[in-house]
Amino acid sequence: MRFWADFQNIKSHLSDEVISPARMRVIDKNAMALGVSDLQLMENAGHGLADIIRSYHPTSVLILCGSGNNGGDGMVTARLLARDTVVTVLYYNSPHMSAACRTQLSSLLYCSVQLHAIRCRDDVLSLQHLFAQSDLILDAMLGTGMAGVLREPYLSCVHLANSVKTTIISADVPTPGIKPTTVCAFHRAKCKDAEVIDIGIPVAAEICTGPGDLLLIPKREQSAHKGVGGSLLVIGGGPYQGAPYLAGMAALRAGADIVRVASPSQLQFPDLIHEPVQGDRISVDDTENLIRLCERCDVVVCGMGLGSESHEVVSAIAPYCRKAVFDADALRIPSPVGKETIYTPHAGEFTRITGINPGNDILTRAEVVKKTARGTTILLKGETDIISNGEQIRFNQTGTPAMTTGGTGDILAGVCGALFVSLSSFDAACIGAYACGRAGEIVTEKMGYGLIAQDILSVIPQVLYQNNSMENE
Repeated sequence: MRFWADFQNIKSHLSDEVISPARMRVIDKNAMALGVSDLQLMENAGHGLADIIRSYHPTSVLILCGSGNNGGDGMVTARLLARDTVVTVLYYNSPHMSAACRTQLSSLLYCSVQLHAIRCRDDVLSLQHLFAQSDLILDAMLGTGMAGVLREPYLSCVHLANSVKTTIISADVPTPGIKPTTVCAFHRAKCKDAEVIDIGIPVAAEICTGPGDLLLIPKREQSAHKGVGGSLLVIGGGPYQGAPYLAGMAALRAGADIVRVASPSQLQFPDLIHEPVQGDRISVDDTENLIRLCERCDVVVCGMGLGSESHEVVSAIAPYCRKAVFDADALRIPSPVGKETIYTPHAGEFTRITGINPGNDILTRAEVVKKTARGTTILLKGETDIISNGEQIRFNQTGTPAMTTGGTGDILAGVCGALFVSLSSFDAACIGAYACGRAGEIVTEKMGYGLIAQDILSVIPQVLYQNNSMENE
């Protein structure tokens, strides 16, 4: 369903506010997954920058390029301006230069551009006369991937650029310390008062989940120890015994370190810690013990296979949950609310807890979910999943009809719970929906129909953690 084609209807879900560099990296990678290459984005950015620079009517332009994709944007600009302007490029000749930046550098070798490679402070100081001689300086040193303290040779470039009285334009985001006359942001502003250049990113890259969202998952440090992935408590079972164990295994596969399952039945899953309850269903007699367990855990995932007779307990323990994912039988009136909460209903459960039928039209469903969320996060499951926290909204289209089998919703709840340890409720729900759907697609490609929920478990780490490293920017 290509609902994003109607931009006039979709754009109401896009904010015009400043976005973070981290969010922009997500959008960039999602655009590339949709077929818009980094080289195409660079070309569009370079054309936009060149048009703005020409409006200043400079006779000589100095372009300061980093070794990442922001530097590549500057190199495209240099190539375009070289047709009618004197252009000088200082570029950081780093062994870690991004592939796209190196491609743009190769093209510059065939243009009437003065190229100077810099590696250290002395290289920059030997060229300081170029700063004073230029009518305009383009700062294309460090883009949205900037991290840590500014180092040489960038530090000297910033000092010299600020020391001359000339127009400075920063590409996308200003290099830390530089004082630009104008900031020309790509796609969306990352700071106030930036001039925005449309670089041709599809609306789906921003409004739908994609592989770019995986960049938000924190990397595990080499010094990581047991427990850093979080401790989860899964509460469920009784009428349906396997459901909480599927959720618990999914949480482990999604990166949780310790998962306890409070359930009437102990199934043979040695990776999970069973927390026994007093009867064949979770009852008020278990409330005190469950509260104690909730207070010890980072995230509580509750409701899978629970049945309708345990809701009094769910309501009682909810306020003691720092972070909670409520699914399936926990989705009843009164709605349980943790300190931070994710709900994962299908359409029928959504109606049960809100009294509102979300309907079938995708945009109507989106508006209903957004209005209902109000400080919590709702992941409305369906052919197209809708995720909202009342402010932001995202759509997820991964998954296949083969995933209608029982247990896939339990896995989604567990994955969301594990991600919730280190992410916001909104990001955890978005990535959880994307990852589970994508895992289902991979399994279906191999097996066709007839998959069972457990088939998805082993693919979850592949989706979440393989090829999930940020490119040098």
